[in-house]
Amino acid sequence: MIEMFQYEFMQRAFLAGIIIAVLASVSGSFIVLRQYSMMTETLAHSALVGVAVGLLVGSSPLWTAVVVALISAWTIEYLRSYYHLYSDAILAIFLSGSLALAVIIVSLAGAFNSSLFSYLFGSILSVSTEDVMTMFIFGGIALMVLLAFYKEFYFIAFDEEVAQTSGVKVKVFNFLLVTIVAVIIALSIRVVGTLLIGALMVIPTVAALQYRQGFARTIWLALGFSLLSVVVGMTSSYYFSLPSGATIVMAVLIIFIVSLVINRR
Repeated sequence: MIEMFQYEFMQRAFLAGIIIAVLASVSGSFIVLRQYSMMTETLAHSALVGVAVGLLVGSSPLWTAVVVALISAWTIEYLRSYYHLYSDAILAIFLSGSLALAVIIVSLAGAFNSSLFSYLFGSILSVSTEDVMTMFIFGGIALMVLLAFYKEFYFIAFDEEVAQTSGVKVKVFNFLLVTIVAVIIALSIRVVGTLLIGALMVIPTVAALQYRQGFARTIWLALGFSLLSVVVGMTSSYYFSLPSGATIVMAVLIIFIVSLVINRR
């Protein structure tokens, strides 16, 4: 296993995977408890629109993905909070609409190529030093915000109405949470891929919930499962020449199945 780290691209890949594992598992814990898991898939498809726009105009797909994901997250939360539309209906509309728009833009750009597929399925081995630094800086900011308002997010996740009557600015924190999730997803799609990032944010938390621990311990368990899946997935990818994003997700799926079996007994 040590021989992998003789290559700089593997060092960058593991570092990027660890950063995303931490961000995805911690933010995913709040998303799952809010019963907002489909938000991850929706924002991932919205970020794909940003990637398509970036490929069309010749700018950095990462930054256009961040911008489009943020706009989508704010619009979804606005419709949910102020128009009182059903969350699942809003997410379904945005998910299908974003995918359709992304296909149209990519078609206009003539960008059905390996560059697009790297954002669809992930291309962690092609992550540059600049990409890792961007993930570290903006991911670190997102993580600090989550930890700074941990109690408020925790309160809202379990009972939004009680939190509001207790004086917590629920709408503000809801917008803040979806903003953080949008940024993390946009940063992650180059590593895991648009079609797989939702799994890395949701499955570790669902697996951790099977052990019925307190909220803090659940986050730690989810973090451990996420890191383990990245290590196992990356190692399998290297030795068996498999797609890295897919092997990471398969690893975390196996962890989930094992967790189900253990706790059913």
